[in-house]
Amino acid sequence: MKNHKLKIYLRSIIPKSTATKRNAIVLISGVGLYGLMAYGLLPLLWRHYERNPKLEHSSKITQTADGIPGDPINIGLVGTEDEILQAMSKAGWQPADPVTFHSSVKIAKSVLLKHPYPTAPMSKLLFDGRKQDLAFEQPVGSSATQRHHVRFWRSEPDPETNRPLWVGSATFDRSAGVSHLTGQITHHIEANIDAERDTVLNNLTQAQQVTGEYQVTGVGTTFQGHNGGGDWYYTDGEMKIAILPRQ
Repeated sequence: MKNHKLKIYLRSIIPKSTATKRNAIVLISGVGLYGLMAYGLLPLLWRHYERNPKLEHSSKITQTADGIPGDPINIGLVGTEDEILQAMSKAGWQPADPVTFHSSVKIAKSVLLKHPYPTAPMSKLLFDGRKQDLAFEQPVGSSATQRHHVRFWRSEPDPETNRPLWVGSATFDRSAGVSHLTGQITHHIEANIDAERDTVLNNLTQAQQVTGEYQVTGVGTTFQGHNGGGDWYYTDGEMKIAILPRQ
């Protein structure tokens, strides 16, 4: 019934003359495009940059210790270190062990012998010249071959809350192997890095550890990206930031 009334209304406002009808359609389309830009896209862009303008022109790519571009920055958390540790724990994520001789041997055994190692260490990635401050993971299967994992670096404070902002890189380790670029032993990541970013945020949301969320543009839409291990990835290029509850 509503569709029928809409058709009658459109017939009443669009003239029957072909040329006039074409002009009317162009006018209506222009008004629709204006509405989309003025009330949809432009406010979204404003929200991206005005919420945290310092992130607009900052680097959005990590680097390996050899200076090779690594995984993109695609996630962020607002909160203190203690708040992050508590929130990630409630969401089912565990801190990764530091890289030591003992932990390196242990992860090698986990991969080769299929032994569980839910807090296996992560390789060092650099952002703004610093290695990750925090790292978390969720094991998949019976070894450290596959795992969900995310690294975080402390950044500029969130301007609206004046609380610490931690920018991060979330990717899924799908297999262990050697780097396509250097031949070094490494994990290979799943190409759809947006899925891992959203997994972290969904876990936090389900654990009731998110009080707000906003976005800034990250690396931008990318279909043929490659990380420090030579692995292909694709992304919508957005950096999603979750605000954690205060303790």
